Order: sequence, then C-alpha cells, then structure tokens
Amino acid sequence: MKYCAIASGSNGNCYYVAKGQDAVLIDLGLNTKHIELRMAKVGLDPSTIKAIFITHEHTDHVRGLSVFCKRYGIPVYLTEGTYAGTKLRLPDDLVRIIKADERTKIGVLKVLGIPKYHDAKEPCSFVVTDGTVNVSILTDIGRGCDNVKHVIQHSDVLLLESNYDEQMLQTGRYSFFLKNRISSGWGHISNTTALHLFLENRTDRLKHLILGHLSGENNTLDIVQKTFMPHCDTLELSIASRDNETPLFSFSDILDKWNLVNCS
Repeated sequence: MKYCAIASGSNGNCYYVAKGQDAVLIDLGLNTKHIELRMAKVGLDPSTIKAIFITHEHTDHVRGLSVFCKRYGIPVYLTEGTYAGTKLRLPDDLVRIIKADERTKIGVLKVLGIPKYHDAKEPCSFVVTDGTVNVSILTDIGRGCDNVKHVIQHSDVLLLESNYDEQMLQTGRYSFFLKNRISSGWGHISNTTALHLFLENRTDRLKHLILGHLSGENNTLDIVQKTFMPHCDTLELSIASRDNETPLFSFSDILDKWNLVNCS
C-alpha cells in the first residue's frame, strides 16, 4: 500500500491511496493545475487514478473535481446528499451515487464509507483497504463518535484531523458564529480532542499517524508537533501541511522501520 496527502487543510484537501495498479483519490479540493503539479512532485500520474471518492460538498473538498474528473475520465463516488450539495453537474457516466456506509471495490482495494458528524448534507469519511492494511482518512469529523473510534482502533495508517488550537481559536479574529461552527461538534476537532481520540483508541496495529487538515488561522505545525510527539515514540508520526504534499509513503517501508526500532 502506498499513500500520501496531496493537499490537507482548509484551503484544499486531496489524499492518495494505492495498491499496485489500483489507485484512488479521497477528495479533490485544489484546482486541477495544482493537483497535477503536486502529484508530479511525488511521481504520480493522474491518468492512473481509478476512482475519486468525495467526503462532502464543501469547497475545500470539491474545488477541482469537475475539471479533473472530466479531463481524465475518472468516475466519482459520492452520496446523493453530497452530490446535491456540490451543485455541480458532472457527466452522468462518471457519477456513482453511494450510501454513506457503502463498501466499494476498486480493483484489489475496498473503500469503506464511514458516516460522521459534520455540517454537510450526507458526509462520510473513508477507509481504504487491501484486506490486510487499513488506511483511514478521518477529517472534518466534528466529534469522536463511535464510528470514528472504531476506525482508529482498526487502522494501520491513520490520517487524523487536528484542526485547531483551542486558545488560538477563542482569541483569534474569527466571528463568534464561525468560532461556534468550528467547535460545535458539527465542524472540526481540536488538537486536544484529536490527541484524546488517538490515545484512547490506538492499538498496537497502528504504525503511522499523520495529522492533517490544520487550520491556517488557528493552528501551527509546531503546536501539533509538540502536542503529539511525546506520545508517538513507538510509531511513525507525520504532519500534512497546507502548502505542500507529503512524501509518497510505502506501508512496507514504514513497517520495516517500525520493526527495526521496536525489535532491536
């Protein structure tokens, strides 16, 4: 299994997961030009993507969807509520309406829909698995519901939202309405909430934690690093920034590194 964050943050989200020749994208929230440029930096060819899965209709998750899927003829999997919320009119032959909890097979991969709390019409997160390794993408989760906890407990690779620092949000320039929307349980989770979810639900199965969807206004890479690093001595820790793609990770490499560190 190979995976990376092509974009992660309130300015745009896009995540890549692949096994062999089968590759999928989760969300497409940057314009097509920037997605293509970032994919090229890690050696990825957009024409090899077999499917795009959309978590919900907010702009930072669908901004580049229409152009990208048409240019490469890639089918798009999304819930009926999400499709209505996008207000996009995609080619009928590229639209695949799914249930929020549906299991979809893409070659050797299965993509599992995970219903969640978020202020969108019919949102879901996704777990991508080859039957052995589970790569979980949990952003825009609002709160740590039972679905989220279950996913964390069964993840080998976890990309978890760590959206905001509580003090920065409360003392920052956002309006009261926006602050309340973010922290209401229907918006995003804070660094503290993300840490508690991680600590309370992690298992020995988890080998790679990636923190993502950081706020550009109410969080910093340094704060996230300091929050999580003391608790990640037995696994790989990465942070996906808003401005750059992560490296293209290979789970076999992560596992080899884990074995070297923990079995020596």
